[in-house]
Amino acid sequence: MTIFPRIKELLKEQNAEDILLMGGGTIPEEDIDALIANGHVEALFTPGATTTEIVSWIKDKVAERKAEVM
Repeated sequence: MTIFPRIKELLKEQNAEDILLMGGGTIPEEDIDALIANGHVEALFTPGATTTEIVSWIKDKVAERKAEVM
């Protein structure tokens, strides 16, 4: 609840808000919900998430961003 909001703040200060911010680890479910709902992070992957799931999420988000630009 402190690291991701700070990273998001630093990205904003550097006009780098177009960078996808995601993370993972052992994070309480209520923190995950709050971090995503408050826009501090776009996705959080907990233990058990597969590499395929994570890569798929990244590919989807990049495709969405490309579609927005065009």
